[in-house]
Amino acid sequence: MQTRTLGTTGPAVSALGLGAMGMSGAYGEADRAESIATVHAGLEAGVTLIDTGDFYAMGHNELLIAESLRGRDRDSYQLSVKFGMLRGPGPEFGGMDGRPEAVKSFLAYSLTRLGTDHIDIYRPARLDPAVPIEETVGAIKEMIDAGYVRHLGLSEVDAATIRRAHAVHPVSDLQIEYSLISRAVEADILPTLRELGIGLTAYGVLSRGLISGHWSVGHTAGPGDSRGFSPRFSRGNVEHNLALVEALRRVADAKGCTVAQLAIAWVAAQGDDIVPLVGARTRERLAEALPAMELLLTADDLAGIEKAVPPGAARGDRYPSAFMSSLGVGN
Repeated sequence: MQTRTLGTTGPAVSALGLGAMGMSGAYGEADRAESIATVHAGLEAGVTLIDTGDFYAMGHNELLIAESLRGRDRDSYQLSVKFGMLRGPGPEFGGMDGRPEAVKSFLAYSLTRLGTDHIDIYRPARLDPAVPIEETVGAIKEMIDAGYVRHLGLSEVDAATIRRAHAVHPVSDLQIEYSLISRAVEADILPTLRELGIGLTAYGVLSRGLISGHWSVGHTAGPGDSRGFSPRFSRGNVEHNLALVEALRRVADAKGCTVAQLAIAWVAAQGDDIVPLVGARTRERLAEALPAMELLLTADDLAGIEKAVPPGAARGDRYPSAFMSSLGVGN
């Protein structure tokens, strides 16, 4: 496994990271034993960056990751943790809490659930509009100085917020959705990151399976699967979006790879400062994703991909309308 460094101040991590959210029911029921086996397979393949959030199934995901990592050398992997998203006992979300006292409380619970004495990269999941980002980041800086956190990260914020946060403490990376059909970061955010020496960890590189090559017209999301509420998977939009996937499949077939591998490789090819996160829930899907990092895309390959899936070609927002206002950029 190749490695990439997150910005000028962040850690060296595997060139491909593992996003664990789907292992806690975000896309329907998940198999606990298979999830743990997938984490183990990732570690054995050289994946060191594992991304989770304290609000993923109300702590379930952190406990699952802790079980998966038990007995492993703590220096052999990096934990990226998002915090601050408020949840209710049902499926509802209650906004963000970025108050300094809340930051420290969230961190204390995460450290306990994960069974570790430090988090490698700690980041607010979204911007709290009621709390200046300087105050939230200032609290994380205190935790860095105290040794509980190693690096500051951000998630889904705009370029102006990135600058304000970076002025308080160096930011290692921004985590944000970036894929062939989610390219809004290219306008202002990616240039800002590169100007400041900040890395990017890209989630949603397969758009929650939509451009993986495994979703088909007529397939419906099962119970507990958040894709049932996603505009890009809705009737009318999904047929259009899957036509883009079929155009991409022709490029992948000519390259001798799968659609998923081509989509992941495209994100990785956008710069050595970008680390794609794959949300594999099974060893089979992880095994498919791993070879993408060895896939070299030529200028002709990249041109063929752009022709198959032009910027802005997808239909539907990347989140339901209620969540779009909390994002740093749109689609």
